[in-house]
Amino acid sequence: MLLLVAAIVYTFRDMAGPIIEQLRRTTVQVLLGITALTVGYHLLEGMITTKLAREYNPVFPYRKGVGNAFFCSFYRVATLGGGAGIAAVVYLGENGVEHSVGFGLYMLQYAFHKISIALFSVLFFCLNWSFMYEHFHSYMWLLLAGYAVTMVITLGLILLCCSTAFHKVLFGFLDWLDGKLNRRFDVQIATLRGECQMLERASRQVIRKKRLVAEIVLLSMVRNVFWYGIPYLIFGAGAGATLPQVLAVTSLSVMLAAVLPAPGGIGSTELVFTSLFAGIVGTGLAGSSALLYRFGTFIVPFLIGGVIVILRRIKGQRYAV
Repeated sequence: MLLLVAAIVYTFRDMAGPIIEQLRRTTVQVLLGITALTVGYHLLEGMITTKLAREYNPVFPYRKGVGNAFFCSFYRVATLGGGAGIAAVVYLGENGVEHSVGFGLYMLQYAFHKISIALFSVLFFCLNWSFMYEHFHSYMWLLLAGYAVTMVITLGLILLCCSTAFHKVLFGFLDWLDGKLNRRFDVQIATLRGECQMLERASRQVIRKKRLVAEIVLLSMVRNVFWYGIPYLIFGAGAGATLPQVLAVTSLSVMLAAVLPAPGGIGSTELVFTSLFAGIVGTGLAGSSALLYRFGTFIVPFLIGGVIVILRRIKGQRYAV
C-alpha cells in the first residue's frame, strides 16, 4: 500500500497544486450528493443481501440487510479489506443465518459482485466504443488482461463455492502435498474439507435458482450506477464527457484497480482512476475527483457503519439495526 501511495505521489508530484485547488472548489451540495449516492448504493446492497439471506432464513428483515452492508463497510476500512467477510458472517450469524451458510452467502455475493463489475464495464465500454477507443486504444491489451484476470477470479470463487469436481482436484493436490510433508497438516486439511462441504451445500441452494441469480446480478449492476456516477456529479456536464461515458471509464478503473494487490484497493484505485480520467478532464480535476470518490465509497459508509458498531457495543447484540 505504501509503495502504491508513493507511486501516486511521485507520478503526480507536479500536479499537487491543481488537485488541492480543485478540492477547495468542491461545494457542500456536491458532498451531500456524493453522500446520497453512497447511501443509495448501500440500500441496494442491503436488498441483495436480504434476497440471499432469505433463502436460508425466510424472515430475514430488509433493515438487517442494510445494517449488514454498512457494518461490513466499517470493517472493510478498519481492516483494509480483510475483515469485511468475517464481519458479514458474524452479523448474519446473529440474525438467523448459520456461520457456515453465511460464509457461502458472502462468497456468492462477492462472486456476483465481480460478475456485475465485469458485465457493467463490458456493456458501457461497447455502448461508448468510439469514445473509449479514442482515449484508451493504446492500452487495449492491458484492458483485455484486466478483463481476463477479473473473470478468472470470479470463476475461481464460483468453483470454490459449489463445484464438487474442483474440490476433488484441490484436495487431491493438498493430500499429495501433505504426504510429501509427512502428514503434518492432516487435521487442518480435514477441517478445510468439512468447511468446503458445508460451503458447497449452502451455495447450491442459490446457484440452482437461475431467476434469483439473474436478479442478483441485475441488482448489482443497477447498484453500481450509484458509485460509478459519483465522478459525473463532480465533473458536471461541462467536463466533455456524458454520464454513460463517465460510467464506462469509472467501471473500467474499478475493475483494473481490483486486479492490483493492494489492501482494500487503497492506492491502486486512486492511481488507476486518476490515470484514466487525466486525459479526459485534466490531472488536477481527475486527482481531486479520485479523492472525493474515495470519500464517497470508503469514508461515508465507514462513518455510518461506525455508528452501527458503536450502538451495538452500547446496547449489545440485542440492538436491532
